[in-house]
Amino acid sequence: MKAKLALLGLFTFVFVGLAQAQDGWNWPSDPQMEAKAREYNAAYNDYMKSSQFIQATKPLHWLLVNAPDLNEAIYINGVKVYDGAQKESSDDAQSRVYQDSVMTVYDLRGKKYNNEAEWIENKAYYAYNYYRGDKDKVGEAASYFAKDVEINGEIGTVGLIPAYFDLVYRNYAYNQAYTDDEVLKIYDGLYATLDKAAAAGEDVSAPKTTLDQILVNMEIIDCNFIENKLAPKLIADPSDVALAKKIFQYSVQYKCTSSEAFAKALEVVDNDSPTFSTSQVRGMRFIQNKDYAKAEEMFQRALGLAENDAQRAEVQYDLAKAEANLGKKSSARASAMKVLEYDSSRSADVWNFIGSLYMGSSNECRGGQSRVQDYSVFIAAYEAFAKAGNNQGMSSAKARFPSKEELFTEGFQEGQSISTGCWVGQTVSLRTRD
Repeated sequence: MKAKLALLGLFTFVFVGLAQAQDGWNWPSDPQMEAKAREYNAAYNDYMKSSQFIQATKPLHWLLVNAPDLNEAIYINGVKVYDGAQKESSDDAQSRVYQDSVMTVYDLRGKKYNNEAEWIENKAYYAYNYYRGDKDKVGEAASYFAKDVEINGEIGTVGLIPAYFDLVYRNYAYNQAYTDDEVLKIYDGLYATLDKAAAAGEDVSAPKTTLDQILVNMEIIDCNFIENKLAPKLIADPSDVALAKKIFQYSVQYKCTSSEAFAKALEVVDNDSPTFSTSQVRGMRFIQNKDYAKAEEMFQRALGLAENDAQRAEVQYDLAKAEANLGKKSSARASAMKVLEYDSSRSADVWNFIGSLYMGSSNECRGGQSRVQDYSVFIAAYEAFAKAGNNQGMSSAKARFPSKEELFTEGFQEGQSISTGCWVGQTVSLRTRD
């Protein structure tokens, strides 16, 4: 521990007077001290270059104590030397001394050169590797990342973002060092940095997955948390788009999409920056609530935001269902048929839908003058179900065909063509149910 104490005591050490800087090097003004400084500077560099890091610590330590203004190189190389020494040492206690010395070298550099922004992230990296499993030191390690964010606005190295949140997790578990809100604030800030990197073309899928998994492990968020803690804030301030996006993200992630909190967040997010998914999901919720007019509006918007034919087919079918519930059956049929232009494999869905539309139109299409005419819509339904391969639907429709007697009485013949009339507007060949 003596080496550790000697290095940590550098803040109050009385330094030898130095000469004016020459080419960035400030050699001591005393000739004997200058000679020794030159000797030790050469010695630690030789040891460092040959990866003899423990040997390098001795002359380097002399320079840090006796010639602290020599050159910034002794601090830059000091990190490399002490980190190498901690790896080289077989004694755990001595390794910890060397690890702490790395942190001290950074502290000394900061006091001398006031350029913490340039290396705070590196310091945080070393602290993570040294202290993440140490209950008493993990908070210190986390503080260096927090300092990086404070000074530089964000963590510049995407790969270090999960390391910071891992420290937060450990400090939260070991020391109850944060409130739930503080953890979420850190998480949201780190996620925003990853989103920014993704927008710049960087692959951030792995660090995002790690962040999400850590948050899940912390067991902070559940549906009750979203509904009771976050939702009231959004209700109080519906203009808080950032909060709405947070609630939306958490609701999807933790499968809380049936809540009122999700519905409100979805509305705010979709109104602020609509996407195919947000508009479609809103439309589906309106369908569930039987608000078909709003559902139609959302599906129309989603259709305009669709990015490919698969999405267009999907939302076109949703639109058809909304129109059908609004009584716009002709439009519903047209929307359903449009699905096949985008995805021909959905033929069964489309023709089953149209068959059901026809089956449900018997009352509005009934003229009351001819039973054969009135029942012809069921023949149209039968033909639609046949295209869908729906035997049960075909059977149900056939049961409503006119009888042979009704054809004879009205002067029709089986196989004769007839128009269904009404909105159905199909020409069918007469068939009988018997």
